[in-house]
Amino acid sequence: MKSDHMHALILENYGDPFIYREINRPRPDQGEVLVRVKASGLNPLDAKIKAGQAEHVKQPLPAILGIEMAGIVVEVGEGVTGFVPGDKIYGMTGGGAGMQGALAEYVAVDAELITRKPVNLTMREAAAIPLGFITAWEGLVDKAKVFAGQKVLIHRGSGGVGQMAIQIACALGADVYATDTDGKKAVIEWLGATFIDDEANVEEYVNKHTRGAGFDIVFDTVGGATLDASFEAVKLIDGHVISSLGWGSHSLAPLTSKGATYSGVFTLLPILTGNGREHHSAILREATRMAEAGQVLPLLDPRHFHLKTAEQAHTLIVNRSATGNIVVEI
Repeated sequence: MKSDHMHALILENYGDPFIYREINRPRPDQGEVLVRVKASGLNPLDAKIKAGQAEHVKQPLPAILGIEMAGIVVEVGEGVTGFVPGDKIYGMTGGGAGMQGALAEYVAVDAELITRKPVNLTMREAAAIPLGFITAWEGLVDKAKVFAGQKVLIHRGSGGVGQMAIQIACALGADVYATDTDGKKAVIEWLGATFIDDEANVEEYVNKHTRGAGFDIVFDTVGGATLDASFEAVKLIDGHVISSLGWGSHSLAPLTSKGATYSGVFTLLPILTGNGREHHSAILREATRMAEAGQVLPLLDPRHFHLKTAEQAHTLIVNRSATGNIVVEI
């Protein structure tokens, strides 16, 4: 391979397999750094983009997908002062709005979207953090202003966003509960939350865990009927429901009758619009601090994948058969 070339996975048509190809290596523009990608975390949103099912995240084809990554800075563009070659970084940097994603050996990224990775985590672990942590932080901290002593309910606590939300809420002193399937009970408890079976009756678990008062904050990471159940589970007056998948049609009457509030979280907005990118790196600096303090650790699926087997990794995402975060090592 020529020094000015790289290998990457190209998606030429929605729903088709990736094509492994040698292409020109990018160069960093003003405000960008060139990163040698070491790992790329995969998420359900990546699979939806690949299938052409993410109407809210346009990615013109042909494209290189991969929203989050960890790697090493090899070159800095004009105007970049915060990074130098050799820095180990991570972030949620592309894969939408025409921006190159991380399923490639190199990527030029906006320096405002990255920060230094936790020194105690591997590249593989760091690559599994950005999307889930940023989404959880924007919901719990930016929107709901979580504080110690509050009762917080996280739906699908073992998911990428859910596991980060549990760990953030616990670190901030909240009393945390999480719904999931029975097989995830041990994971939920390891993360620090009280397990609630997602088949349980809402009224019953609200009575059991809050004496009928409802939860101060409910974080929906599932959407659909789970968001409606969140409206039922939140407390009267000042209760707050957050959803990262609130794309359907829902009646807000249950919230209005309780005097509660709702916030939607759309984490990719800075990538799609160019606005607020530095806030993402600020949130990731909190992730680094918490990871180095032992408060945050992503749960990884034990299987290892690389560019040539990334198609198999996407299949695990689609089939929901992963036992933790899926990461492609590059």
